[in-house]
Amino acid sequence: MLGQAFEGGLKVSSNKSAVVIVSGGLDSSGVASYWKKQGYSLHLLTFNYGQRATQEISRAIELGKDIGAADHRVIDISFMKELYGKTNVLTDVTKQMPSHFQSNIIVPLRNGVFLTIAAAHAFSIGAEILAYGAHLSDQPYPDCRPEFAKLLSAALNLGDIDAIDSKAHPSITLWSPAIEGLTKDQMLKISYSILGKSVYRTWSCYLGGETQCGRCESCNNRKMAFELARIPDLTAYS
Repeated sequence: MLGQAFEGGLKVSSNKSAVVIVSGGLDSSGVASYWKKQGYSLHLLTFNYGQRATQEISRAIELGKDIGAADHRVIDISFMKELYGKTNVLTDVTKQMPSHFQSNIIVPLRNGVFLTIAAAHAFSIGAEILAYGAHLSDQPYPDCRPEFAKLLSAALNLGDIDAIDSKAHPSITLWSPAIEGLTKDQMLKISYSILGKSVYRTWSCYLGGETQCGRCESCNNRKMAFELARIPDLTAYS
C-alpha cells in the first residue's frame, strides 16, 4: 500500500501534534490529510508571500475546515514580494508565466523561509512533526530536495537545542513526500484515497482568475499527475 510509505518508523499517537505548511494545492493538501488520518492534531500554516495566485489561500482555508484542523493560521509575509523584486514570475505580475519549468519560476529560498517560521511555531506548541508538500517530481526546485530538508532539519533543531535537551519541547522531524521517495502522482493517489473528490477543490494554478488556467507549469504538472495516477481530472480549467 502506498500509504505505508509514510510510516517511516515514526510512532503515531493521537496526543501528538503536526505543523503542516499548506498552500491549497494537491501536494500539501494530501500531506495534511495524511497526518490527520494518522491521529495527529493538525496545526496548519498558509503563507501570503505576495504571490499572484491568492486563490490558493482561500482554498487552503477551506481544506483546513474540511479535515478538521485544530488550528489554521494565514501568515502575512507579503513584504517578501518587495524583497524578491523581479527575480521570479510568481510574485512579479509584469512577467509572462511559462508553461514549462524555467528558472524564473523559482522563488528564492521560499520553502526555507516558510519552514523556518513554521519550525518556530512547532517548537512553541511542542509539535513533533513539521511537514511540507515537496515531492520527488519537484527536484528542479532546490528547496524541495531531500538533502535540503535534511540539512535544514538539523540546523533548525540545533537552533533551539538547549530547550530540546532540557525537554522543554521535543525536537522536530522535518518531513516531506520527497524524503519518503514519493512523486507527485504517487502523492495524488494517497491524497485521493483520503480526500476523495475534495482533491478537485485544490488550487495549483500560478495565476489568478475564477478558474485555473490550465496552461502554466503548475497546471500542466497537475494534469500530468492525474494522468500518471490514472485518476480522472475533473478540475475546471479556463
